[in-house]
Amino acid sequence: MTPAPSKASLHYRNIFTSRTEEELDTIALVKRFMERLVGDEEFRKKLNKNHETPNPVAIEYGIDIDLMQALPLWHNQYAKYRFKPELEKEWPLADAFDRYINQMRQHRTVIREQGDMSKSNSRFHAWRERQIARSASEIPGNYEAITHPIISFELSQGCSVGCWFCGISAGQFQGYYPYTEEHSTLWQEILGSVSELFGEAAHTGFCYWATDPSDNPDYPKFINDYYQITGYLPQTTTAAPLKNVALTREIMALFNQYRCVTNRFSVTTLRQLNLIHQTFTPRELLGVELVTQNKESLNLKAMAGRAIERKKRLQAAGRNDEISKLKGDHATIACVSGFLVSMMKQNIQLVSPCRSCEQWPLGYRIYDERHFDTGEEFRAILQDMIEQFMPESVPDESILSFRKDLNYIAPEDGRTNTFKLKSPYVEHNCNGMPFMARLGELIAGGRLSAKEIIKQLAPSDAQANLVSSALQHFFVKGLLNDDPAYDGIATQRKLA
Repeated sequence: MTPAPSKASLHYRNIFTSRTEEELDTIALVKRFMERLVGDEEFRKKLNKNHETPNPVAIEYGIDIDLMQALPLWHNQYAKYRFKPELEKEWPLADAFDRYINQMRQHRTVIREQGDMSKSNSRFHAWRERQIARSASEIPGNYEAITHPIISFELSQGCSVGCWFCGISAGQFQGYYPYTEEHSTLWQEILGSVSELFGEAAHTGFCYWATDPSDNPDYPKFINDYYQITGYLPQTTTAAPLKNVALTREIMALFNQYRCVTNRFSVTTLRQLNLIHQTFTPRELLGVELVTQNKESLNLKAMAGRAIERKKRLQAAGRNDEISKLKGDHATIACVSGFLVSMMKQNIQLVSPCRSCEQWPLGYRIYDERHFDTGEEFRAILQDMIEQFMPESVPDESILSFRKDLNYIAPEDGRTNTFKLKSPYVEHNCNGMPFMARLGELIAGGRLSAKEIIKQLAPSDAQANLVSSALQHFFVKGLLNDDPAYDGIATQRKLA
């Protein structure tokens, strides 16, 4: 029996069922206009040149809507009215689209909340909450886009697409995991364990990473199993929707049947955008977000993985090293705070997003990695990783330090109850107890354990509890170092 739909799925379905067919058709056309606006520089130039009579430009591209009713979406002079009460009366098409977009943004928040495991697995829940807090501080530029799914599965090895900007530097395609009797049995055992261990948080999972779903012809069978066992159809992202249109339509049909989350097509060239618009109607793509990554697009690319490698090559050659038309702080495309599973290699990594850096150029940390052969071993490894790497409170014997991206700043006026932690992107003011400045100094030194710090600062049990509470607060907020590249909390055992 398939489990009942989750809050996130019900929220998503309501976006469609709360509207008439005519309203959905209209939103689909406006969405297509926005895809063209963001992804096609020539279209933007034509629109700018003909801004007083824009409709013929839209019709030239097969978009039959009155753009004068959507002015705040595309005309700079009217952009200030977006998401304002005036929209509904003055620009109904802009209002209809913005209401739709707002609900989609809310759904992303609901998905993040769907990962709540406070009842099903408190240790994992506490660890994931710390990763969310750390991400908000470390990578605020694209924090809102990261939903921190708890698990991701790779159903092939490598990727046949080879995007030059790939934020996780996917390797060359080496084959896919076929849906054989043996493989399907293991797959279903694994999904059963994930669902039993983590409950509805399993609804955050998906089935790709440094892979493309189009490379596995059996992909629909795997995600259909996911739905039958967990009650959730995973989100699909592909950069090759036209490689096998029949396969893509099969995936889209599952979306129409179960409707749990929007799929995504990564668009790598303007030609591909044109072909996608020719192949699929606006209404067919209403459940698909087009992520335009082509050079003409206004979308940001993440400064991670292969994009960094390209930038370095261009700099070395004395050429223009820009990878996006617009500037912005987009530091990773990684999203999982939990387990990354390769079904072909049969291994599990414990990972979490981070700012791309020398230690983690792909924009995610790897805390541990292990191999499994059976469904029982898979389940045991998950439980052991949770036990080892996910303490709910600061371990007494752990050597403490602040995150490497945060600089400790002592108070200049001699106050003892405050200090600051500062990075190029955020500033944390740590105030309160009379020992706060000294506590910050001891942690910043990076030489003492939690137990030793408490002993130095607390002559009495009452004060020891206060210091311990302050340390726990820093821990929960993701301010303490738990980076496996720097011997962080609970990461002393090095990866093989």
